[in-house]
Amino acid sequence: MIHAFFLISEILTGTMRMAAGFFLASRILGMDRPGKRAVLAGTAGTVVLSAVLAVTGVPLSLRITLESLWMTAYEKRSCGADVRQGLFVNIFYEIGFSLWIFLAEAGAELVQAAAGLPVSAGYSGIAAGWTVGIAAAGLCLYIRRHPDLREKDGFRLASGLAILGFVGTISLSEQSMLAISGDTLDVWMILSLICMIAILIFRMRRQYEVERELAEVKAEQAELLERDYTELSRLYGANARLFHDFHNHIGVLQRFLDTGKYEEARHYLNELQQPVRNLTEQSWTGDEAADYLIGSKKAEAEAAGIRMRVQAEYPRHANLQSADLCAVLGNLLDNALEAAEKVPEPDQRQVALTIRRIHRMLVVKVENTFAGKPMEKDGHLVSTKSGQGLHGWGIRSVQAAAEKYDGTVRTSCEGNIFRAVVTLSFPDLREKT
Repeated sequence: MIHAFFLISEILTGTMRMAAGFFLASRILGMDRPGKRAVLAGTAGTVVLSAVLAVTGVPLSLRITLESLWMTAYEKRSCGADVRQGLFVNIFYEIGFSLWIFLAEAGAELVQAAAGLPVSAGYSGIAAGWTVGIAAAGLCLYIRRHPDLREKDGFRLASGLAILGFVGTISLSEQSMLAISGDTLDVWMILSLICMIAILIFRMRRQYEVERELAEVKAEQAELLERDYTELSRLYGANARLFHDFHNHIGVLQRFLDTGKYEEARHYLNELQQPVRNLTEQSWTGDEAADYLIGSKKAEAEAAGIRMRVQAEYPRHANLQSADLCAVLGNLLDNALEAAEKVPEPDQRQVALTIRRIHRMLVVKVENTFAGKPMEKDGHLVSTKSGQGLHGWGIRSVQAAAEKYDGTVRTSCEGNIFRAVVTLSFPDLREKT
């Protein structure tokens, strides 16, 4: 009976440990939320693995290895997580969790010894497992209720726990009430030091990635700005030529009017006005920068033989910065035009831009036809351009804008239609939490 109690307790605490690890890893690595089937499959696999480990009584090192591998495989399969980063996080999570179970168990035995009670390693181990497991569950609940928790705060918490673990191990080496092997203390002391170093390395790597992404985003924005300036220069150049030849145009028009060729004169005037119309003819959003961007992309589409449809329902007081809106529109339309241009059949080259308001969200949807099969990387659709996401690093700029306005970026593919949907919250309508 007692053996069954220990076994069930170990299975439950093992399941709790891995469930907390899944949640924390998903927040640290920014993984996508798994579907219901994936959650059920992950829960079943976790319970089975916990039961196998509890029944076989494998050594701690093997248990850490197997649980880390299982967690990494599940995160890769269901959430598209990076294997190397996932394995790194999971291994050190397991080591840190086991360190605190060791400290909690030693603390419980110290309390028993100080009170003159017989020390029971089995019950102390169960109590330690449940204590640390409940603490981890409480931490997960706190993080879930505070989605705005900064990454910096998470690193501080992890560093603090690692330092406290190291201090606790040193304190155990100085006490004489419990007969703990010196080798055991040395191992845990070294592991706690490694955990601190691992947290520091992971933090430095994340900072490097952020800086690299910012550099790539700036380069992409500079390229986008250069293209827009080139297009603007071309249009103004056309107007400059128009004004330079103004005298000749007036003469031609005078000739048409004198000879009664009014229809030819009207047609000639329309041709002269076309460069100006390309710049200022239509307003889709009321934002001059965004309207110019849409107009220039529409002109690019026509020049490439792509049929581009625009439907815009832009709210008057959205309070979205022009730079952010243009980053979203520019990168999504660049990707769509690039893909549609590669479609072999000219009549199938299509791009559709839809901007609309749904409750408190602005939804920007860009659809385009494409040729071939889209590639996948880490569970996400990407283009075939050097294996990069939506027009290279442009997706980083789109994601940054979406995150700034508490929004999302989603891509999907149906038949030969690629769809990208970005949602942005109105800053003045977001609820304060």
